[in-house]
Formats: sequence, C-alpha cells, structure tokens
Amino acid sequence: MTVPAGDAPRATPARRPTIKDIARRAGVSESAVSFALNGRPGVSEGTRERIRRVAADLGWQPHIAARALSGERCGSVGLVLARPAHTLGVESFFLQLVSGVQEVLAARNVALLFQVVEDTGAECALLRRWWAEKRVDGVLVVDPRAGDPRPELLASLGLPAVMVGAPAPGEEVDRISTVRADDAAAMSSVLAHLHGLGHRHIVHVAGLPGLAHTERRIRSLRAEAARLDLTGARSVTTDYSDAEGAEVTRRLLDDPRPPTAIIYDNDVMAVAGVNVAAERGISLPADLSVVAWDDSALCRVTHPRLTALVRDTPAFGRLAAQELLDRLDGGPVRSVQAELPHLEPRESTAPPRTDTAPADATA
Repeated sequence: MTVPAGDAPRATPARRPTIKDIARRAGVSESAVSFALNGRPGVSEGTRERIRRVAADLGWQPHIAARALSGERCGSVGLVLARPAHTLGVESFFLQLVSGVQEVLAARNVALLFQVVEDTGAECALLRRWWAEKRVDGVLVVDPRAGDPRPELLASLGLPAVMVGAPAPGEEVDRISTVRADDAAAMSSVLAHLHGLGHRHIVHVAGLPGLAHTERRIRSLRAEAARLDLTGARSVTTDYSDAEGAEVTRRLLDDPRPPTAIIYDNDVMAVAGVNVAAERGISLPADLSVVAWDDSALCRVTHPRLTALVRDTPAFGRLAAQELLDRLDGGPVRSVQAELPHLEPRESTAPPRTDTAPADATA
C-alpha cells in the first residue's frame, strides 16, 4: 500500500539531552551534575569525571541563553559592518580580516556574530540590543570614523571591545583597546616610490569619506606632497566599488592634464582603473603608473602585475581577535601597532614619459 505524500509520517525531532538525562545515566542528583559541569565544588573528582564522560556520551552542550542569564559568558563576540552592502562582495580585505579573526576564535570555541547595517546609528542600536540581550561577550569595531559615537557607547555599556584601526585624528580613545595600522607611513612609502620614479602629477583614488583611515591617508598624501613640492597631487573619495573606481578613472583621464600615476585605495578599484585605461588605449606603465593599496590575487594576475602595498590581513584579524579575547580574560585596555605594510614594486609602475612629465620636475 502506498502512503500519500501528504500522509507520510513526520520524523520526530531529536531531543536535546538535559541535566536530568545526565543525572539519570550517571546515577547522581541533578545538583551534582550542575556542580560538576560548572566546575563548582560539592562533588568528588571521581564523580565529576564520571558525569563529564556521561555528558560527552550523550552529546550534551551548555545552553548558551541559560549561561548568559546566569552571568556566564555566552561564547560569542560580535562584528558589525556599517557599509553599503553592495561593496562587500567585491572587496577582499574584509574576507581576509574575518578569516584571521575566525581562526583565533575557533581555537577557543568562540562564535562570531556578524551583521551588516546601513549606518553607525543602526550599528549603535544593534550594539545596545546585543548588550541588553547578552548576545555577545564583546565586540570588534571596524571602520573608525570622525565623530565616532561607538567608543563612548561601548565604554558606557561596559561591553569589552577592540577597535580595528586607529581612531580619527584628534579623537584618541582610552577606554577600549585598539589595533592600529600605520596608514600615514604606508602612504608616505607609496608617494616616495612614485616621486623617486619621476612622477609629479599623482592622484589618490580614496575610499569612503569620513572613515578615519581614509582621512589619514588623505592627510598623509597632502603632507608628503607639500614636503616634496608635488603641487599636482590630490585625493578623490569613492565608495570602494569597482563601478566608482572606473568612473573616477574616466574623469581623471579626460582631464586636460591627466595624472601620470594613480594610487587606488583597494585592489578592486585598481583593476577597474586598469581596464578603463586599456579601453582608452593607455599603456601601463608607459603612459600611466598604477598602485593598489591592498595586495591580492587580482593584483598578481592582472597584466601588467600591479605594484601594491602588501600586508598580512589575516594576521591583522588574528591580532584583533586575540586582543579581544585577552580583554575578556581580564587583560588591560591597550593600543597595539600592527606590522607596517611594505610596498611591492611590480610592472605597473615606471618613470613617466618625458613628453608627458612637467618640464620643471619640481612643478
């Protein structure tokens, strides 16, 4: 006899093992099980070990919500990204950062709760909710920005946090830890490389305005340009996407005096810019030199291969995650400096053509 699909018996969901099940199997009281599994005194070591073996055999795991209500850790940390969602799929930086974070957290059986929101107002609201619901033990804060409300909020909530990146200039924080990258020194190294090749008209295609690292790179370019008397150096902000990277490149190349070198704030925009140059019949590096801020496989497979700033982004993520775990373990608030990126010169940078370079090298 065939049973109609609609009348097929439904599988009974597996039942989660409880403390009562462990007590019955181990032949002890439920209070003894609670003492043993929570590391509290009240049972002998032999009984504690037997209870733990039974719990493991049954596949028992602590109930996260119950542990949070009792004041224990919930076993997860949070990361909120307040950026346009369409920019995430094309930028490799955050994927590499999260891979490093996850590597450290997984070793301690700590989960990562990740969410994308529209802006910092929504992020602050989400952080308040996570704190009220005891959803996370601490948070990683990315994309520091001017007038950033998050450090003060997290300090007032008493929620342990690590800021990934230095705060905006003049807005140092002293109540949450920071893991910093020296964007100013990195920009100086890029500009020194291009200046040494003979470039005098340089444009920096930057990321989102208002982000601390964007502003720091722009300030560094201005300062170094003034020091080197590069009157043609300037920055243009974007949303980090390939679309805006391409559009800005078109405008720059249409300028009556186009740049001889362009610095892009990520690999995706750099590759988009290279494609625009190819469409215009502009040869790299003979007609235009290109530098990408973050090295990636894209930079190494593009022809010509792109000169890029190389840094170990997963290691940056591991450093941030370890700093947060140290804070959860009672460590002090600290400011930690990550390793400085180094410039990897490749085939996309060379001296400018003599017929396109200014007659006066200092102009």
